[in-house]
Amino acid sequence: MQLRYNVRLYPTPGQRQALARAFGCARVVFNDGLCARQEAREQGVPYIADGDLSKRVITQAKKRPERAWLGEVSAVVLQQALVDLNAAYRNFFTSISGKRKGPKVAPPRFRSKRDNRQAIRFTKNARFSITAGGKLRLPKIGDVPVRWSRDLPAEPSSVTVVKDSAGRYFASFVVETSDVPLPESAAEVGIDLGLSHFAVTSDGRKVGNPRFLRRAERRLRKAQRSLSRKAKGSANRAKARTKVAKAHARVADTRRDWAHKLSTALIRDNQAVYVENLAVSGLGRTRLAKSVHDAGWSQFVGMLEYKAARYGRCFAKIDRWFPSSKLCSDCGTVAESMPLNVRSWECPCGVVHDRDVNAAKNILAAGRADRLNACGAQVRPGPVPAQRDEAGSLRGAA
Repeated sequence: MQLRYNVRLYPTPGQRQALARAFGCARVVFNDGLCARQEAREQGVPYIADGDLSKRVITQAKKRPERAWLGEVSAVVLQQALVDLNAAYRNFFTSISGKRKGPKVAPPRFRSKRDNRQAIRFTKNARFSITAGGKLRLPKIGDVPVRWSRDLPAEPSSVTVVKDSAGRYFASFVVETSDVPLPESAAEVGIDLGLSHFAVTSDGRKVGNPRFLRRAERRLRKAQRSLSRKAKGSANRAKARTKVAKAHARVADTRRDWAHKLSTALIRDNQAVYVENLAVSGLGRTRLAKSVHDAGWSQFVGMLEYKAARYGRCFAKIDRWFPSSKLCSDCGTVAESMPLNVRSWECPCGVVHDRDVNAAKNILAAGRADRLNACGAQVRPGPVPAQRDEAGSLRGAA
């Protein structure tokens, strides 16, 4: 399994200029390649092959006076910019042909120097390395100081240097790791994700919703108000914009750290984890959009999925149309309706249910039932309509 390890970089002023030069060169090569293919399409020329495009916008461009400065950065950075362009075109072609699942992918667009995020990638061909003193040695940039939070488990295959909207620099290493199965556990858990409580487990545990964005709204509002009062194009506006970006980055970092800790605890303590397959993109277009995005369900479920695969745990998603809240976990009766304001309800069998705990129990039961048995068939087959001669009572029967 390939994992990314992100560490913070603290480049010197000279190294920041070198990185800015590399960001700009990679952006120009990407835009030149995109422009060449668009012009070829408008003129009816066949699609330019990857190798021919590399010769045109890198090798031959360096010989022209207006692009001679491309030789001031590592050639691997320029080649990787074209790799990203080629990957964007492949994703677009497979999307319009129907081979790619999910929402449709738009064609690649031109990159702007005003983008909030700038990134370049170095592969092994660039001969980047980590020095004995713990610095990251990058070609034509130098030894960049690194704040290491942990040691890399193996030699990285590539490193991406990123500058985010808050002006921070990061190094993202791609490392090939081996699975580390945890000791088997007899516990299994179903998780119902929500807004009043972030997660409710089938054993009755309720994890409160931290609402990181809501708690930081006052600080964000103040920073955004200060930004709106600055003159466009001024140095003070640039400082205010950075302050707003840092405030949002603090919220995102806090949410990510909290989700990592909770997902790690759930994977460590349970052999199997089941969640509901929520339509987050649809919920993000409702009046609850702000709260839905603040919760970060997709990020949390993604962490559960890859950690379960790495540590030898079972992870599964339950169908989003499964009536987990309306189904009685004791007798199996399905209620006709269940508005959101109903937090507890009584089944005709006499059992009083907490809405979220009952849903988590049903998710756990559905996850167990959907797992394959030793023969490869589902333990609980789907509903099958009864045959005509089986329904009702036979005519003439006593």
